[in-house]
Amino acid sequence: MKFTINHNHTTMRKGWKNTLYIMFFAQMMTAIGFSSIFPFLPLYVKSLGSRYGLGIELLSGLVFSVQAFTMMIASPFWGNLADRLGRKIMVERSLFGGAFVLFLMAFVHSAEELVLLRGIQGLITGTLAASNALIAAEVPPKRTGYAMGLLQVGFGGGIALGPILGGLVADHYGFHSAFFVTTIMLLLSGFLVFLGIHENFEVKDRYSREKIRLIKEWHRVIKIPGVLVTYGLRFMTGLGRMVIVPIAPLFVQTLLDEPGRINTMTGLMVGVSYATTTIGSIYFGKLGDQVGHRIIVFISIIVAGLLYFPQSFVTNVWQILVLQALVGVALGGIIPTISALLAKFTQRGEAGTVYGMDNSVNSAARSIAPLIGAGVAAWLGLRATFSAAGLIFLIGGFLAILYLPKDILLKNEVSRESSN
Repeated sequence: MKFTINHNHTTMRKGWKNTLYIMFFAQMMTAIGFSSIFPFLPLYVKSLGSRYGLGIELLSGLVFSVQAFTMMIASPFWGNLADRLGRKIMVERSLFGGAFVLFLMAFVHSAEELVLLRGIQGLITGTLAASNALIAAEVPPKRTGYAMGLLQVGFGGGIALGPILGGLVADHYGFHSAFFVTTIMLLLSGFLVFLGIHENFEVKDRYSREKIRLIKEWHRVIKIPGVLVTYGLRFMTGLGRMVIVPIAPLFVQTLLDEPGRINTMTGLMVGVSYATTTIGSIYFGKLGDQVGHRIIVFISIIVAGLLYFPQSFVTNVWQILVLQALVGVALGGIIPTISALLAKFTQRGEAGTVYGMDNSVNSAARSIAPLIGAGVAAWLGLRATFSAAGLIFLIGGFLAILYLPKDILLKNEVSRESSN
């Protein structure tokens, strides 16, 4: 099985900025759409009710976990296809497919139907992984940190705006309206990518579309020095970030005197963290290109972990907002840096497989995290969930400093530059 990639590097050098900027905007629009439903999703489940008598708490957990679980299963397959059919078409698949499924969510009649559609959403979406693969394949190696940082700015900026917008729309116009907003955002992003991006990719061998040897390809990628531990960091930080998701609306409710503002304030809590993530991403992405991504990711993970512990003791909503803003800055040094590390450890032709697996790892964390968060909250109380998140980040920090390779970055970067 062979596939070929068009290595017209002169064209690539001239066109990579156009691709990056279009993907930046598309990523922002997509993130606004997807994240607009986050603040009220458990409340939407409650309003729908169960057709088969299942507990609302169980269904609220499933509506988050099932999407992440199905994405965990599907992402490696989509990533492997991306290396054979092209990354642009994978971005389009996730955008147009997501638009269709999210549109249907506005018309469900029970929580079980919503859970089913969330599972389908996980199978056919995965926008961030597809975008990372496209950018990693098109951007020059020396600009990888900057590019991943800028992509995270678009993603983080969108998620900063999305929950606030979704909370406001849900409070004033009802839950269904937010799904229509999401559909529009995804369609606009899909047409922007379709019309504006030319990918430097060519399939010449028809057998490259057949006999996709996934297990062998995954095994080879994991054996590359540094990749497995980087996936471990993605899992731990994803787990730490998402463990507070199921308790966030409930925790905000304990801090508010006006119940009518729960959706808006929960959206603001999520949004402010991603807003500061956008600030940190572009700065730390460029800094990592200069001083090395290993030290950036280690310091950022440790700082993020330490900032979660005080959140267990806040007494009003503004304190949690400030601390979440500071966590967001640290996340700006984690999320794009891990993507940049994967790009530097591996080669351009395997970007789809690498980031498909990366998305699968992140989805595995997102599928488990809500269940852990709910369990900790039920056992030790809502506030203990923040301490659990901090502990997870600290474990990830020690994993980084002990096992992340020190010298492979330079070697791989030199070899990639010489091959270009």
